[in-house]
Amino acid sequence: MADAHALSTVEIPPMKDKVSPEEWKIRVDLAAAYRLVAHFGWDDLIFTHLSARVPGPEHHFLLNPYQLMFEEVTASSLVKVDMAGHAVDPTPFITNAAGFTIHSALHMAREDAKAVIHLHTPDGQAVAAHAEGLLPLTQTAMLIRDEIAYHDYEGVAVDLDERERIIANLGDKNAMIFRNHGTLALGDTVGEAFLKIYFLERACTAQVKALSAGEGNLNNPPQGTPEVAAAQGKASLKMGANMLAWPALLRKAYRLDPSFAT
Repeated sequence: MADAHALSTVEIPPMKDKVSPEEWKIRVDLAAAYRLVAHFGWDDLIFTHLSARVPGPEHHFLLNPYQLMFEEVTASSLVKVDMAGHAVDPTPFITNAAGFTIHSALHMAREDAKAVIHLHTPDGQAVAAHAEGLLPLTQTAMLIRDEIAYHDYEGVAVDLDERERIIANLGDKNAMIFRNHGTLALGDTVGEAFLKIYFLERACTAQVKALSAGEGNLNNPPQGTPEVAAAQGKASLKMGANMLAWPALLRKAYRLDPSFAT
């Protein structure tokens, strides 16, 4: 019979002394984001992905190890991969092919896509299946809605040719609804991507709840206000993420379980 302790723990080789201080900081931020995604109930067992590009011209980026639950992810466990999906450093872990396809597309094509968060939440998937996508029903939706692009479902994203279509559909937007699939947000920092996905997911949840009362019972915002809110969102989300929300969220991650930073 298998040893219970061996089944409940995973041996993770430490990486802090093997990478630059700049890369280690990114690893800590990304691992914190994984723990926070689990805390907010946005994880899908092991099947969604958060990534962050490390400094350097190679466009290497960090991705979650396929075998770990999000609540187990640490800064050292993150796998650094190249643009062909190969691990750059020795690792006992493997990565998810579908995660590589989506994240490599964005990290290759967009210099500002330094962090990418992709989720499969039930509410996000519900809005992704709605014919009109995200509706301007709440302030949260209006703040993020102008940032959103759409990509039609093509099956599990393991075909590398799909990367070109994802990038074409994304254009200069910073968030995406994958039809019948889920949500995505990108940013210049992990914190920026996290705040955008937070707004998008909150907006999806509110829309699902609002539509439960029937579309005929909705109160639509006055004409012109969605555009005003969109402009306000563009002006404030970046600063709000990097200076306000992410430092507070990072403190929360340390309070929940500081092991993510190992």
